[in-house]
Amino acid sequence: MPMFDLHCHSLFSDGELLPSELVRRLEVKGYDAVCITDHADESNMAFIIGEMKKVIEKINQYSKTKLICGIELTHVHPKRIKGLTTEARALGAKIVVCHGETIVEPVIPGTNRAAIEAGVDILAHPGMISEEDVELAVKNGVRLELSGRKGHSLTNGHVAKLSREKGAFLVINSDGHAPDDFMEKERGRLVGMGAGLSKDEVEKIYRDNFEWIKGLIS
Repeated sequence: MPMFDLHCHSLFSDGELLPSELVRRLEVKGYDAVCITDHADESNMAFIIGEMKKVIEKINQYSKTKLICGIELTHVHPKRIKGLTTEARALGAKIVVCHGETIVEPVIPGTNRAAIEAGVDILAHPGMISEEDVELAVKNGVRLELSGRKGHSLTNGHVAKLSREKGAFLVINSDGHAPDDFMEKERGRLVGMGAGLSKDEVEKIYRDNFEWIKGLIS
């Protein structure tokens, strides 16, 4: 079965690894793809995406694990999210993640709704997301994240429960910053099952997202 990570960080923000080393470590773990989504706002987004684009073709030429260019809009005011999402895509980001309303950080209330309205690809660690916002995520095709990261993972059960009830799209990510953060295949599946999903539901999450990912790296 496929394995991938669509939310992690390199030295371009607060991660510990160069893109090349990050991809190599995941290649050894048997990953099919990884999207590096470094933290950004207007101050650094063009730099991060531009520098990532310089290495993607070179890395993907030789690596079985394919690198995708992404970005994570982080702690920006909700009114700035739509414009930054548009700008990120124009610059070349294939996946736009927004830093959601995790319960362990002071994220501005309304961030979840603004990100969903902007049509980001993934709303990361959305915390105690409301039923109304989950319903809007379904309508707008926004994926909600089940996080493998300490702290952010505390509300995975809530996110999974509402997503199951409303038919929302889910994705399981590490939010990895350091080598030990990246999950083995079995650990990734356990994150989903630990949130209350069945094994079949978790496998469907991986299969469905991989179909989307293949279109981004073809």
